[in-house]
Amino acid sequence: MFSGIIEAVGTVQAIETTAGGRRFWIQAPFVGELSVGASIAHNGVCLSVIAIKHRFYCVEAVQETLSRTNLGDLELGDPVNLERSLPVTARLEGHLVQGHVDTTLAVLDMERVGGDSWYYTFELPPAWAHLVVEKGSIAIEGVSLTVAQLEEKAFRVAVIPWTYQHTRFSALRRGQRVNVEFDILAKYFWRWYQLYGKAPAFQRSS
Repeated sequence: MFSGIIEAVGTVQAIETTAGGRRFWIQAPFVGELSVGASIAHNGVCLSVIAIKHRFYCVEAVQETLSRTNLGDLELGDPVNLERSLPVTARLEGHLVQGHVDTTLAVLDMERVGGDSWYYTFELPPAWAHLVVEKGSIAIEGVSLTVAQLEEKAFRVAVIPWTYQHTRFSALRRGQRVNVEFDILAKYFWRWYQLYGKAPAFQRSS
């Protein structure tokens, strides 16, 4: 489990193509603290460390992951948003993020609003519109963000200067596809609605 608060921005140092997918060697400042098997979110995708060498560690993404996310687009030298899994005693600074990307969406627009604050607008296909609400939580490239504005076929988030400077948001471009994980509470609520055809009736315990 993750919080959507990016811990560091790593760099892709090597990419290996295998029969089952791809392996990525990542340089990160916390490599010395890692052990094989550790869970790390890479642009919002939870992957397990399978090897560690010097200042680098290796993770593997299978074809299902590559097809559902934008990890297959990574190239040598690309920045990667990194977050290690949460310890049980950690404060939840962002929101509950599983590291299971639902889809990729395109960046439609970027607007600078004073200093280094930005508005980013993303497409919102009808298939996913029911999982996005204004002022609700959403994880984009592994970053916990709040939906600032909701339209029929798009939504906008506000990115503060710290987030812009300390994540890969500064490298995003129009038309680029980003990893998106919708709020787990919205997904469970929608599943309930699909099964029972109405909102759950909450009752007070006596």
